[in-house]
This record gives sequence, structure tokens and C-alpha cells, in this order.
Amino acid sequence: MSSDPLSSDPFAPAATDSLRIHTFASLNPGPRLLVMGGIHGDETCGTVGIERVLAELDGGTLRLLRGQLSLVPIANPLARRRLQREGERNLNRLFKPSEAPADYEGRVTNVLCPLIERHDVLLDLHSFQSEGEAFAMIGPRDNTGPLEPFARAREEGLLALHLGTSVVVEGWLDIYAAGLAQRSSPGAAVDESALDFGRGTNEYIRNCGGYGVTLECGQHQDPQAPEVAWRAIRRALALLGMAALPQGMPAAPPSPPQLLRLAGVTDRLHEEDSFVRDWATFDAVQRGEPIGMRHDGTLVSAPDDGFIVFPNALALPGAEWFYFARPSERVLGPVANAPSA
Repeated sequence: MSSDPLSSDPFAPAATDSLRIHTFASLNPGPRLLVMGGIHGDETCGTVGIERVLAELDGGTLRLLRGQLSLVPIANPLARRRLQREGERNLNRLFKPSEAPADYEGRVTNVLCPLIERHDVLLDLHSFQSEGEAFAMIGPRDNTGPLEPFARAREEGLLALHLGTSVVVEGWLDIYAAGLAQRSSPGAAVDESALDFGRGTNEYIRNCGGYGVTLECGQHQDPQAPEVAWRAIRRALALLGMAALPQGMPAAPPSPPQLLRLAGVTDRLHEEDSFVRDWATFDAVQRGEPIGMRHDGTLVSAPDDGFIVFPNALALPGAEWFYFARPSERVLGPVANAPSA
């Protein structure tokens, strides 16, 4: 049996020095939606969902009614060819143009940034390592602060509301910045270049005046994850008035998703730090409940009633071990009744 990862990957790129980008333009003006998959090479569900939409467009079972739709099935060909998270580094970090890119992902970013700038809305499709259900991630509420000023929170929230997940998470960049601050010396300012490392595709489109949602479609190997990705694309198109929903597909779940806000991050400090059990994203914990144990026997416990998010038992010392989230009081808005095909 061949050990070549390409032998088991029908969508593996033949070359890593170019990106495959598909754009469809209706003759009727409307929103410009960009859908990307494969930012990380071991996250294949977005690619499969996008390829399914491409087949529908080519076959005529999906018609673009207005606006423009761009699809990038594999945003990181090198990582995808290797079927690993990164080519040379995480593409979804330090996401901004560079006059002298230092690595492969920097070169890819220089191609993707102008593409993102030409669009109003971004749907970025991902999956995750630990067990857990699919969820959407949104950015900040409207604000004029220095970290991530934003004025399209309502539109972004409505998009997340319609993607079909039972959970939506907010507060990524705030907590990333807080994590940097807790790793710094007391009173020291957070290094701006370190903060830039927490900025990804959605932070970039917000900075350009648009809005975007990250959809975590489920665990990497979940056979339902590609279906989650495909349904999210079709629902986004319907919400934006760009295409009809497939017959029988509801515009959104029958009940609104639970909204959580990231409230803290805990780092793994030593290679022998370990969890007390196998945690899955959105496992509920009660205040004081043990979550992990440091190498010296010190317990790490839940600071409050809440939820575990992104547990990573393999995190390197000094990196994020797990995030903690609490219920949010934010209201995303009403569900639109999009027509079916």
C-alpha cells in the first residue's frame, strides 16, 4: 500500500505554486461572497463542500441570481499536499500582505489578501482535532476601539445565525490579546507584532470594511463535516439573496444557537502537564471542577460555570492548552425565511 497521502486524497493539488480560484458573476448586481477551504491542510471538509457547490454550478442545479461568488477549495496547497495543518507555518495567523514574504504561507497570503479585499463577505471553512460539535465563530460587537474596530456586527451575526450550527462563539481576538498580556512581564505593553500573529482571514476582511464568519464544521474525520460545509455555503447564498435554498433545506436550525463568549485561555507550561480526562470542545464544567494537572501536581480548575473550548492535549509548553467560555447575552437577530428551489 502506498504511503503517499495523495493516493487517498481525490482533491490533492497537483502543484503547490498556484491557487485554484473559481469566480461566478451574475449579470445582476449584488453581494460579493468569498468561500475558502483548506486554510489548514488536514482540514478537508471545506474542500469537499466547495467542490460539491462547484459541481452544482457547473451542472446547472445551482443558479447564481445576483452578485459574485468566489470559491477557493484549497487555500494552502503545500499543507494539503502533505495532509498536515501547516506548510511552513499557520496560514491563518499574521494574515496581512508583506513586501518580502518570509515563507510559503506569506506568499499565499499575498495572493489571498487582494482577493479578500474585493469581497464583502467571507465564509472560511475549517475543522478541529478534538471531539465536538460544529460551531461558528464571529468577531467583535460594533466598536471604535484600537484592537478591532468594527461596524457590521449585525450582518455578521445574522450570517452565523443562518449557518446551521447549534453553537456560536465570540471574542477570539480579545482573548488572544489577553493571553499575550498574561505571558508578558507585569506592566509591559503587548508586542504589536505578536498581536498580529492572532489575526487571520476574518480579521483581515473586517479591517477591509467587510465581515466574515469562521465555520468549524466538526472533527477532522467526522463523515458529516463535508455536509455541514455544503449546507453552510447554500444557506449563506440564500441569506444574501444570491441563490435559492435546495428543496427542503431550512434556512437555519429550528431553535437559535447557543451563544458563548470566550472568557479566558490557559497555557500548557510543561510537557508533563495533562488533562484529568479527555475533553471535547463545549464540554460543560462547574466552578472549581478539575480540568488538568500541572507537572508538579497542582490542579487547574474551572474558574466558573462554563465550557471548555479548543482543548489541546498535545499543545507545546508555552502554547494555548484550552480556552474557557461563558454564555453570552448577545442577540444575533431574527432568522430570515429564504426561499427554496
